[in-house]
Amino acid sequence: MPQNESRAAAKRQAATNFTYGRSGTALERALPIEMPVNIVFAPVPYAVMMLTPQDIEDFVYGFSRTEGIIASALDIRDLRVEEIAGGLKVEVTLASDRLQRHLARTRSLSGRTGCGVCGIEDMSSLPFAKPAETARVKLNLSAVRAATREMASRQELNILTRAVHAAAWCHLDGKVEILREDVGRHNALDKLIGALMRDGTDPANGFISITSRCSFEMVEKAAAFGASAIVAVSAPTSLAIERAEQHDMLLLAIARDDGVLAFAHSERVIDDISVPNGRQCA
Repeated sequence: MPQNESRAAAKRQAATNFTYGRSGTALERALPIEMPVNIVFAPVPYAVMMLTPQDIEDFVYGFSRTEGIIASALDIRDLRVEEIAGGLKVEVTLASDRLQRHLARTRSLSGRTGCGVCGIEDMSSLPFAKPAETARVKLNLSAVRAATREMASRQELNILTRAVHAAAWCHLDGKVEILREDVGRHNALDKLIGALMRDGTDPANGFISITSRCSFEMVEKAAAFGASAIVAVSAPTSLAIERAEQHDMLLLAIARDDGVLAFAHSERVIDDISVPNGRQCA
């Protein structure tokens, strides 16, 4: 999408609020839109998630994959988005075999932008993605730096509001191919995964980069897609590191211009640049 069109699309997802500065002068401020989206599978309601209302179809595909409802984009036969009072409703038609599996499951979510495991009844039900049979990528530090820099300029909604997260799919040379934004970090990643599924992207051809902290849910979502490397701007949690090790996933975090730290599978990092004040660690 051309930059001017992308910027215009971002503006459509931002509301305007007026505040007053210390001088009493009215100031105009763009805020991200957040609204409830009711996801219904044939025709049983499954979840109400709080989303930024853009790339809704991508979100539903990605969310359905990371929830284990579908295995591929072909498992969704139809998808309809409808405006309802106070939000949106998405009706999803699943392939018959997937529908039967889904109806046999019992889980209900009340979505929150900051929670990825709402509705879990006990710790044994915490998500654990099936290991993906894809090649384990290696990353050059120069590619990680390039991706981090490009992401900052590609986040049109965040440039307007300074209040949303982003998730991007990057080529192994660091070029950002697809980027999605949302008020919720989990939602942004689900949107990205949905877009990648619909495009038929090979997980072995790149890596995921996120602007948020890397919790275990983010690692699990990346693993569900089949990604073998994830880069986070902020720090990871202890469980995120454990899950990355278990999924044989390269986990880089605290990615900045002056360096990046490797927290899992650092042997797959290629140090092809000299980074002052930065270091690589396991």
